[in-house]
Amino acid sequence: MTLDLERLRASLLPEPLAGQFVHEDGAGDLPLTPAAVLFPIVLRDEGHTVLLTQRTAHLKDHAGQISFPGGRVEDTDLSPIHTALRETEEEIGLARGRVEILGFLPEYRTGTGFRITPVVALVRPPFDLQPDPFEVAEIFEVPLAFLLDPANHQRHSLHYRGALRNYFAMPYGEYFIWGATAGMIRSLTERLGLLHGTEACGIVTS
Repeated sequence: MTLDLERLRASLLPEPLAGQFVHEDGAGDLPLTPAAVLFPIVLRDEGHTVLLTQRTAHLKDHAGQISFPGGRVEDTDLSPIHTALRETEEEIGLARGRVEILGFLPEYRTGTGFRITPVVALVRPPFDLQPDPFEVAEIFEVPLAFLLDPANHQRHSLHYRGALRNYFAMPYGEYFIWGATAGMIRSLTERLGLLHGTEACGIVTS
């Protein structure tokens, strides 16, 4: 699958839209901490990829999981874009001059107490990365076509906080991409109209 970048841009929100969000099972049970992540699409000649990180095993939140670079909103952050770029620089050393912001996906609310603004962007090689060894165990890329193919989207469930929670997963080689990261990828797949009548990921508007 070759992704038309103009189609991608048109599928995104030009600004975060209050009242529209995607939520995981259990997301309404906790107060939600604001956060933002960068959804970085790398423009490789051999095919676009998505840049992901594996978090270190000792972290308090989402230890060992596959994540987009990003994190909590700080008081000094001016916008979700500022949060996403700042956190990306801190976590993996990606210079913001290599990043072109395309738009936003709906806010993603997690069952672990975060409301995340996904900032979708293009990343133009070449670039140098310097992972923060405290937060990032590994940086890797996955073909965008693989992630956007609904045939690679699996449904799983687990017991968490006394209830059965459902989630998406997209295993790729040795990497088990699941939870919020998979959910945000699923959100983009839906907005691009690639689900072909399969179950949507759950946009809620108020």
